[in-house]
Amino acid sequence: MGATLLGPRLSPQRQEACGHGDAIPKTLPLGEPSSLPQADRGGAEHRPQSEAWSPFFQVRVLGPSSSTTRDTPDLTFFLTVPQSHRKFSAPRHGHLGFLPHKRSRRHRGKVKTWPRDDPSQPVHLTAFLGYKAGMTHTLREVHRPGLKISKREEVEAVTIVETPPLVVVGVVGYVATPRGLRSFKTIFAEHLSDECRRRFYKDWHKSKKKAFTKACKRWRDTDGKKQLQKDFAAMKKYCKVIRVIVHTQMKLLPFRQKKAHIMEIQLNGGTVAEKVAWAQARLEKQVPVHSVFSQSEVIDVIAVTKGRGVKGVTSRWHTKKLPRKTHKGLRKVACIGAWHPARVGCSIARAGQKGYHHRTELNKKIYRIGRGLHMEDGKLVKNNASTSYDVTAKSITPLGGFPHYGEVNNDFVMLKGCIAGTKKRVITLRKSLLVHHSRQAVENIELKFIDTTSKFGHGRFQTAEEKRAFMGPQKKHLEKEKPETSGDL
Repeated sequence: MGATLLGPRLSPQRQEACGHGDAIPKTLPLGEPSSLPQADRGGAEHRPQSEAWSPFFQVRVLGPSSSTTRDTPDLTFFLTVPQSHRKFSAPRHGHLGFLPHKRSRRHRGKVKTWPRDDPSQPVHLTAFLGYKAGMTHTLREVHRPGLKISKREEVEAVTIVETPPLVVVGVVGYVATPRGLRSFKTIFAEHLSDECRRRFYKDWHKSKKKAFTKACKRWRDTDGKKQLQKDFAAMKKYCKVIRVIVHTQMKLLPFRQKKAHIMEIQLNGGTVAEKVAWAQARLEKQVPVHSVFSQSEVIDVIAVTKGRGVKGVTSRWHTKKLPRKTHKGLRKVACIGAWHPARVGCSIARAGQKGYHHRTELNKKIYRIGRGLHMEDGKLVKNNASTSYDVTAKSITPLGGFPHYGEVNNDFVMLKGCIAGTKKRVITLRKSLLVHHSRQAVENIELKFIDTTSKFGHGRFQTAEEKRAFMGPQKKHLEKEKPETSGDL
């Protein structure tokens, strides 16, 4: 019996045949039937010795015998693969676009690109500053027609960023030059708080605290006011880009730090004259976060990641560990390059700094813009974690506070997923550079439940009242309710 195989991967096509029980040798060109083994020659002892045999792919042909039936296959394939503990080739580890992996030069996230200006929109800020408080989880119903998860409840992790109102303290005008933008005029407000002026000193305690004492006099005398009006008029005439100088309010946060973070934020929308008028009218005034962002909006987050210190290549670049018996360690890179060029390339994974890198994360969905604790009709309102389904009056701060942060008493922004940075780190929130049209981006978020259990351990109670109703009064409650007794000793 003979068999013929026409392999689509062979060029030119080759023909193979063998006898009963024989393995097919290396492929032979067409037109050489005399060199092929015949079916009546028997087993492997009649194979041509001059043929080269491939250990990777073999074919056996089973001829008719007394034990074969119609269901017996004529061809049997055997695949032999070299055995090893791992692959011998793999893509490189680590993205070279983020080199060098060094510690960031700045602690606050820097906006390197601003959204495109649209004069048809009203004047508005394009960024905001906040502080990372912690994470929790929410429950909501997904509304995305066409998907299997539509109209289903989904539990998602969210990050809470506390965003106290920013204070506008200055205006900067930029003119367009062949080499880019150039600062034209900078005007500061008359009154600057101490937490803002601290940023201009390395040691506030030892300084004379005279920063901006002369600049503020321009707002008081007649000549200074005339010069300020000329500067604002020159901005409207020559400038192409208007940005405002804002600072955060550290006194509203549970931090020991008193030095505020200062940032320039670009104004978009309207004409240049409208931007200058907007900035001039808001000097020394507060700008809340709900005037910049809106519910269910997609934004970008710019921050410095959590620092990890000096790490080896396995932790820093996630390279493959070497076998267990490797000499002088196994958490290493075995080959760091060729003999020549006689130097280590920049793309080779090496040990060094991990973390504390400046990163920009795009397309973070806003799940809620919550209002801080405030007074209404003489009562303190703090139900900023309630929903239409969960009407329990509770604050966004979990029981015991956010670990390593404390309580969130100001306005906050709830973002889907995690963001860069550690607790208390300043976060830059920027309006998205893109125009979003996808169903996921334009989906309206309606939360059913926000978890406020303790984040230190396995919390089970949403509010302090629920915990006391279940566990009963504790010792601290009994001591508060105990009447004070005063007697002579």
